[in-house]
Amino acid sequence: MNIIAWIILGLIAGAIAKAIYPGYQGGSILSTIILGIIGAFVGGTLMTVIQTGTLQITATAFSLPGLFVAILGALVAIWIWHMINRRAYY
Repeated sequence: MNIIAWIILGLIAGAIAKAIYPGYQGGSILSTIILGIIGAFVGGTLMTVIQTGTLQITATAFSLPGLFVAILGALVAIWIWHMINRRAYY
């Protein structure tokens, strides 16, 4: 997949994931794109593990199922980011 398609898929998946995830995430459009691209890699890798049983670093295709998997991966990436950066407010 070329870089323009990666950016478009990342923007769409990251924006939808940020809209779905509860709470405030912050960040700019660039962070949304990066989050979506990371989500495409996370989702693609998880789907490859589920389908084939082997661990391969892959990304999703630019399609409707690929977008769905990228959104799920972006949600996982948001969750991991919040677990790393959470602060205790006491």
